[in-house]
Amino acid sequence: MTEPLWRLGTCKTWFVNVRGLSRGQLWIQGARPRTLPAAIAPVMVGAGAAVGVHSDGPSWWRLPFALIVSLGLQVGVNYANDYSDGVRGTDTNRVGPFRLVGSGSMPAGQVKQAAWLAFAVAALAGLVIAATTSWWLIALGAVCIIAGWTYTGGPSPYGYLGLGEIFVFIFFGIVATVGTTYAIVETVTAESVIAAVAVGSMACALLVVNNLRDIPGDTQAGKRTLAVRLGDRTTRGLYVFLVAVAAVAMIVAAWQRPFALTGITGLLVVIPSIWLVRHGARGRDLIPVLEATGKAQLVASIYLAVGLAIGG
Repeated sequence: MTEPLWRLGTCKTWFVNVRGLSRGQLWIQGARPRTLPAAIAPVMVGAGAAVGVHSDGPSWWRLPFALIVSLGLQVGVNYANDYSDGVRGTDTNRVGPFRLVGSGSMPAGQVKQAAWLAFAVAALAGLVIAATTSWWLIALGAVCIIAGWTYTGGPSPYGYLGLGEIFVFIFFGIVATVGTTYAIVETVTAESVIAAVAVGSMACALLVVNNLRDIPGDTQAGKRTLAVRLGDRTTRGLYVFLVAVAAVAMIVAAWQRPFALTGITGLLVVIPSIWLVRHGARGRDLIPVLEATGKAQLVASIYLAVGLAIGG
């Protein structure tokens, strides 16, 4: 397996040295564990927004199932993107995280099966929530899975049309956050929606800087992401705008629950990244920006969740 793994003269990566890794370790890296905070953040915030909501009684036992749904969808999307981009050849000249199919380390068919297995785990956990709340959640879950697969899969992947940020904002922002609150208290609250805007904006910022880094390779591969469509300069401005939207959403949430303002403290982590983006960082120089943005999303979500809970 060593030879195909090191076809990385074309599929460049620096996030992980895959030489000598076991098969299980390769699968773990292929799941992109660094992206999992993006799935954990909305669940934490949604749970925080559920505290203090007047209902027939919160069902906190559903919270672990909401987390499984979010993580299952995130891993499923990661494997699905790995498979679809790999078979399309999009990852041939990729500069970025390790990919199973693009590097030749795993057969495409097995990665496809892994994606659907992760989606199935999410579906089963979602079924438990739906059976004890409302059956319409099954339809919502189906939409989430279809959206996850068609992001880069199918005949007309919308991720190739510049619509990826909309997917991330809706499903890993609004749906995941508000859905968690609903799973616990069986109602949608204004606080959960406002907080979801903050979570979704930071998730989008992470995707925007990722696509900013990949503009040269995506342009060559014909992948028309939003960054490719907007161009380098406008994409950099969009990154800053999304961080600002997250901060504003937290300020608005603080009108009802003042301690929600502590979430802005977590955004301080991303200030050096804003400077790097605004001053033209490219390629490898954007890796610290990706890491800092992911960290900011997680830290800000923790503070926001705790702030919402205290004020509940």
